[in-house]
Amino acid sequence: MAHPKMFADDDPVLGRVRELARALPDADEKVSHGRPAFFTKKVFAYYGGSIRTDGEWVPHDRAIIVLPDEDDRRALMEDPRVWVPAYLGPSGWLGVDLDDDTDWTEVAELLDASYRRTAPKRSIARLDEI
Repeated sequence: MAHPKMFADDDPVLGRVRELARALPDADEKVSHGRPAFFTKKVFAYYGGSIRTDGEWVPHDRAIIVLPDEDDRRALMEDPRVWVPAYLGPSGWLGVDLDDDTDWTEVAELLDASYRRTAPKRSIARLDEI
């Protein structure tokens, strides 16, 4: 059974995430489990996710899910905007809620770090040339 679409294409926060994620070399977008996923050969970010709390699914619709390196992961876990997503969390992925006060430079850095952990070496080399 296909997952229902869980985002609006005209969401301005998603628009900004798309702009940043798709600017990375060889990056593209697909819908995975009802949410936008940004990838090269492997996914490096998702827009939106959820956690399970007390048996209930709690959506985080305006968020990115990224795979930070271990040092950044420890620091990010201290931030109240950060949460461990269902399914991906045990593999090191983290969710970061986004809002009107989002620091887009930070989002770009998080996307860059996750991209570098998942993208092919050739794509990373292209990024380093920019």
